[in-house]
Amino acid sequence: MFAKPVPGRTTADAEGDVVVLLIGMRINHFWAVHQWLPVFVGMPRMLRELQKAPERGLLSHVLMTASPRTYYVVQYWESKEKLYAYAHAPDMFHRRAWAALNRKEKKGKLGRHVGLWHEAYVVPEGSYESIYFDMPAFGLAAALGQVPLERRGRTAKDRFAHRSAKAKVAEEAR
Repeated sequence: MFAKPVPGRTTADAEGDVVVLLIGMRINHFWAVHQWLPVFVGMPRMLRELQKAPERGLLSHVLMTASPRTYYVVQYWESKEKLYAYAHAPDMFHRRAWAALNRKEKKGKLGRHVGLWHEAYVVPEGSYESIYFDMPAFGLAAALGQVPLERRGRTAKDRFAHRSAKAKVAEEAR
């Protein structure tokens, strides 16, 4: 089912810090399917696992491709603590997949056929802004909600300056 676009200009209903994880793979040798296919199918498996357990902290994700060789996921998390907890949870697939990869690496059986990467960011309030024009909820808005642009400001400068009630109280206390 396709999401219907929300008419006009909207922005993400984000408050506080935003945790973003970019995680992906690069196929270095297409012919080594036995090496990169398990990695390629592993990420959707992890995402399904996380969708069944919302308490783990994944808010939303977007699957993307950078080229025929490079695939990645942009993920939005409740907190860096929940991201770490998922990555290290012995009952979750990520931990088992990473352990298997480490065992292959130790035995010299990886062969450099597939590359893996991730970047994690904690973006403080006041250091992000967004705008969507005739778009369904996407990216940060899919993770945290979508509101009319006027609620946060017509310009990027205004949206960067927006502070949640919690942040305003903290600023006043200083």
